[in-house]
Amino acid sequence: MIAELGLGLSRLLYAQAAPATQTPQQSPTGIFGSMVPMLVAFFAIMYFLMIRPQQKRERERREMLSSITKGDRVVTNGGICGDVVGLTDTNVVLRVDENCKIEFVRSAIAQVMPRETKETK
Repeated sequence: MIAELGLGLSRLLYAQAAPATQTPQQSPTGIFGSMVPMLVAFFAIMYFLMIRPQQKRERERREMLSSITKGDRVVTNGGICGDVVGLTDTNVVLRVDENCKIEFVRSAIAQVMPRETKETK
């Protein structure tokens, strides 16, 4: 009786172990098929977190530079504040002091300050 129990136990263990020794064959397209959705998701995340916000900032900067008019108060990348007294397609002339005018490349403008009104003075 003990021998039959031992024999039955060994058959049960062998039956469970037999399928584990067989390795399933994966086709090469299965590996790449599972990577494609992951790569698409990665590029979508990169687009929405990095590329799209950068394009939006660049578009806003181009609009700001194209909307500069005479009389605007601006700040350059170097930190120089001045009033716009002359404009061309590529250059901006700023009046920094009463007798001091400096010419800058338009792309050197970092910020257009809000115009002061009589109420804010």
